[in-house]
Amino acid sequence: MSETYIQLTRTIERLHRRLLDVIRLELTNLGVDDINAVQALMLTNLEGKGTTVRDLVQRGYYLGSNASYNIKQLVESGYVDQERSSRDRRAQIVRLTKKGDELVRRLRDLDNRNAEALAQTEDAANEIATAAQVLRRLEGLWSDYLRYAEF
Repeated sequence: MSETYIQLTRTIERLHRRLLDVIRLELTNLGVDDINAVQALMLTNLEGKGTTVRDLVQRGYYLGSNASYNIKQLVESGYVDQERSSRDRRAQIVRLTKKGDELVRRLRDLDNRNAEALAQTEDAANEIATAAQVLRRLEGLWSDYLRYAEF
């Protein structure tokens, strides 16, 4: 089981990189050259709501170390608006613009096409549901480890 766990964790790492490659190709196909794949992925986590950069990072929606830089690029490219929070003047709230909404819609279309291609049968759909369940359990295990680990 240990070897399977190691293979799973390495696959997760490769999947993230491959997802960015897929997004990068889709951006090219759409003629979008003013943002990168990481920034496009950030946009998909802003869909339909305003949030703070801090929340993006804390909730695990953004995996990089320079979220502020990427948000600045998204603002400059017109994909998000940024404003100070009325409750905490230090916090910046970011929301999708119309341009950002449109790109997110197109990326969701890509997600839907890929989901349909992956789950063409009931058995395949069940396997995907099981995989998602295992990955959520793994996320919980790692979150608990971080929460209760002694440093």
